[in-house]
Amino acid sequence: MAPRRSLAQACCMPDPSCGVCRLHQSPEAGALEILRSGPWLLRHHPLPSPLAGWLLLDTRRHLGGAAEFGAEEMEGFGAMLQRCSALVRELSGCDRVYAISFGEGARHFHLHLIPRHGQDPASESWRVADLYRAVAAGERPAADPEQVAALVERARQLTGGW
Repeated sequence: MAPRRSLAQACCMPDPSCGVCRLHQSPEAGALEILRSGPWLLRHHPLPSPLAGWLLLDTRRHLGGAAEFGAEEMEGFGAMLQRCSALVRELSGCDRVYAISFGEGARHFHLHLIPRHGQDPASESWRVADLYRAVAAGERPAADPEQVAALVERARQLTGGW
């Protein structure tokens, strides 16, 4: 049986076939990265983003989902989820934050933290998937990249003490 790698070793060994792992290593992704803390990487949704404030909480090491969390991920997940959800609310002024993880497009744990604005029916429940597809297809405008950049900078300031 092969020896188990520590989390620090696993964080440094991305799966080259994984889009999220490649994104974590990409210089372009740095513009949207908010925080790397322990086993977590917090980032804004890549451009074009469906909504300003749509954040993603990723595991830094490659794993398929919460069922594969190690002790460090399990220990810190609840607190990190609470902090990141509160951050989305503060940054976007939304009423609620949806937390969704499918893992179909990329088999690397990434939790979508989606701002739900009560006045915007497009961000309602399952309609958010239609919003996502409409932005990807160019049928609806994406979030303003300058607004996203300003939001990321503010998020970095707010998370500086985490």
